[in-house]
Amino acid sequence: MSAAPKFTTLGCRLNAYETEAMKAMSEEAGLDNAVIVNTCAVTAEAVRKARQEIRKLRRDNPDARIIVTGCAAQTEPETFAAMDEVDTVLGNTEKMQPETWAGMAADFIGESEKVMVDDIMSVTETASHLIDGFGTRSRAYVQVQNGCDHRCTFCIIPYGRGNSRSVPAGVVVDQIKRLVDKGFNEVVLTGVDLTSWGADLPAQPRLGDLVLRILKLVPDLPRLRISSIDSIEADDALMQAIATEPRLMPHLHLSLQHGDDMILKRMARRHLRDDAIAFCEEARHLRPDMTFGADIIAGFPTETEAHFENSLKLVTDCDLTWLHVFPYSKREGTPAAKIPKQVNGNVIKDRAARLRAAGDLQVKNHLQAQIGKTHHILMENAHMGRTAQFTEVLFAKTQEEGQIVTAPIIGLNGIQLTA
Repeated sequence: MSAAPKFTTLGCRLNAYETEAMKAMSEEAGLDNAVIVNTCAVTAEAVRKARQEIRKLRRDNPDARIIVTGCAAQTEPETFAAMDEVDTVLGNTEKMQPETWAGMAADFIGESEKVMVDDIMSVTETASHLIDGFGTRSRAYVQVQNGCDHRCTFCIIPYGRGNSRSVPAGVVVDQIKRLVDKGFNEVVLTGVDLTSWGADLPAQPRLGDLVLRILKLVPDLPRLRISSIDSIEADDALMQAIATEPRLMPHLHLSLQHGDDMILKRMARRHLRDDAIAFCEEARHLRPDMTFGADIIAGFPTETEAHFENSLKLVTDCDLTWLHVFPYSKREGTPAAKIPKQVNGNVIKDRAARLRAAGDLQVKNHLQAQIGKTHHILMENAHMGRTAQFTEVLFAKTQEEGQIVTAPIIGLNGIQLTA
């Protein structure tokens, strides 16, 4: 009996979304006895973990075809092609093409085509595969954008994802309507550089226009959530939606990266410290229950203790709650890797720990402030759901998965609320 393909996903939500598309395409093509690894390239550590995972998968699946794809495969195809454990390397464009999977299922792709990775920068359209939700029954993710036109000096991702390209608004709305018809109560818009959505479309609409259009044309959608955004690109329509649309969830994850102007310039970011603070103040003025997450890098080359202190202080100046702290990792192929003054690894580790400690304190304060309040909680399973601000809530009594439950918060259990 043939075995269905197995998938391992590393990295971001967009990778998880695309894994679901690959599952559908490989199953339709009839591919069997294969293991597909969808890799991440965000740091050198991510690539190391991908190689480690591939070796483990080969030990566990000695007779399967191992196919490696994703951002690390796109940026370093030769690294994975050189591994004895790997049979095929697919680029990020190729993995989203049905004919690729049909070819592998029919054994059209032989040893001479071990590497199928084209120039990602030549891609001008986003794959139109529409996945009707993945993960739990409570929340669905919709890819509306891919790629990035910016060139931050620490980031390899544009070379893995290509230039920014958008899914047309009508296609997005139609997909969300189908998801609502299937019973999803929350939809999350995802992309690599979400706030650049629309720049490549006719009339160049903005992300806020898309949000308002979704909420207008899909009135039965209870909750719309936005994934990570670049706050300097937030447009007037998005701010209007934050102010006037209760179905837009009051939680934004911000790509801030640092809190010092000099380091931000060396990163080639497009905002300054005061811009980040001003955005958070305005968003919270428009929506008082707004909470923020943020990506912050510790130990970027040339970072002094004074530079780092500005990042540490930004946590409270912006009143950030959910921190994603990244210890800087030298990424070959990026301009930052060539900066002579790299920060000592132990210093980086210490600074990352201090940032995480500041984030832990912010989470504790946020949780304490919720006790006694009533929240609308989307149940992810029988006993755990999330508030509009994405805070986890535990229930002693069984609840229906996928439903929105209104309940008062009565206490804490570690980093979770109890209701």
